[in-house]
Amino acid sequence: MLTHNPALKSLIDKLWNKFWSGGISNPLTAIEQITYLIFMKRLDELDTKRKADAAWTGEKYTSLFEGEKEKLRWSYIKQLKAEEMLSHIQQNVFPFLKELNGKNSHFTKHMQNAVFIIPSASLLVEAINIIEELFKEIEKDASEHGQAFQDIQGDVYEMLLGEIATAGKNGQFRTPRHIIKLLAELVDPQLGHKVGDPACGTGGFLLGAYQYIISTLDKEGKFAQTDEDGFVRSSTSALLTEDVKKSLDSSFHGYDIDVTMVRLGLMNLMMHGIDNPQIDYMDTLSKKFDHREINSYDIVLANPPFTGNLNKGEIDGESLTLSTTKTELLFINRIHTMLRLGGTAGIIIPQGVLFGTAKAFKAARKIMIEESQLKAVITMPSGVFKPYAGVATAILIFTKAGETDNVWFYEMENDGYSLDDKRAKIEKSDLQDIIEKYKNRDAKKENDRKAKHFFVTKKEIIENEYDLSFNSYHEEVYEEIEYEEPKVVLAKLEALEEEIRKELLEVKSLFV
Repeated sequence: MLTHNPALKSLIDKLWNKFWSGGISNPLTAIEQITYLIFMKRLDELDTKRKADAAWTGEKYTSLFEGEKEKLRWSYIKQLKAEEMLSHIQQNVFPFLKELNGKNSHFTKHMQNAVFIIPSASLLVEAINIIEELFKEIEKDASEHGQAFQDIQGDVYEMLLGEIATAGKNGQFRTPRHIIKLLAELVDPQLGHKVGDPACGTGGFLLGAYQYIISTLDKEGKFAQTDEDGFVRSSTSALLTEDVKKSLDSSFHGYDIDVTMVRLGLMNLMMHGIDNPQIDYMDTLSKKFDHREINSYDIVLANPPFTGNLNKGEIDGESLTLSTTKTELLFINRIHTMLRLGGTAGIIIPQGVLFGTAKAFKAARKIMIEESQLKAVITMPSGVFKPYAGVATAILIFTKAGETDNVWFYEMENDGYSLDDKRAKIEKSDLQDIIEKYKNRDAKKENDRKAKHFFVTKKEIIENEYDLSFNSYHEEVYEEIEYEEPKVVLAKLEALEEEIRKELLEVKSLFV
């Protein structure tokens, strides 16, 4: 994981400090401006690679930087003198970026009001030099640790958030990449599936699904690498035919209520090869929700923000049936409506949703049990989202079809990282065990309630008022401790007292 690379962390610290001292102190503004620069570099790299691939295969490829546009490349920009560089980006490069995908694209729509506000040539030069170093370190990390896919912008975003004391106050922190990969493995998105995230932020779940699908195309594992968390992922270069690419470009749909997040998400997916990502501004819980999205998705992956209560008058009462203003419950309702019959969701919720006793909590759980096939409840330890949040969370997997029969429970104890604020890499991890046990689960065999994974029948869950907490069904194992007889303990204490008395006498004799 790049976030545990000290060299990269040092560069991020340096970059953040440069922006702060250069007059850009708002963290999201700084992140957005840094992302523009990273985006410029990635566009140049992707275009150069595609030109080389096309030359090798004989396929036709039209460069983004044809003719005079060659001067809009990162490789050209970075060679300019400071003042000329700033002026060139402001007047030529940034206007080109804002309309990169044509006037009718999501990207152009949301970049319309974007501004490049790096105030000085000196700050720009310093930022470009640090970004060059960042990419060298990322490439080094990739070659040494098998990270074939890297959420580059996401890593930078997460590490920048780590620099500010207010990180996470507005729910603006990323789901760790290894948890995203875990959910992708569990829900198993395939080529041609429509994949959605109703609160996508920087697009991490959409990118995770994209990377997983690409890896499934590498049937023989020719381009596969295993990362430090045990996940096998393949590079894209030899796997993307024109038909596959066209399918992927139309597969991923995300929404967010923060325009900055929408821009970051669009650029993040484009930096990884999705040329026309479908990320848009929309409050998916409000009356402005596009009802054409109902019954539309094969896969929904999400870790929606849990910001408390909404204004009741703003909630989409037409398609959301739960009588509540709590976002953690309304998002369960919304995700269920988005799924088409047979569609599967993998979502992260606070553990309080599993056992809350209020009517709305029970009603939300009934949606997954009575109107879906609830497949799995995987509880996670509270440290998974540190240092941004310490709340205990859980993963829910449910399919909008069929009927819940038996629900598989698993208690994750370790995710491969320490559960304190440092989140250092450790040997213990349940991630691969969860995947293996989930894919081979058998209700007839897994009935040991003393184990860390087992099945619970729908009937028992209903009798328990739809409680989905692991501890409600897990049987604790108590070890019997045999204590010594009181007279034996007393004799040992007397002997110890006598020994101490003798040693004190010996010490005292030294001073006589």
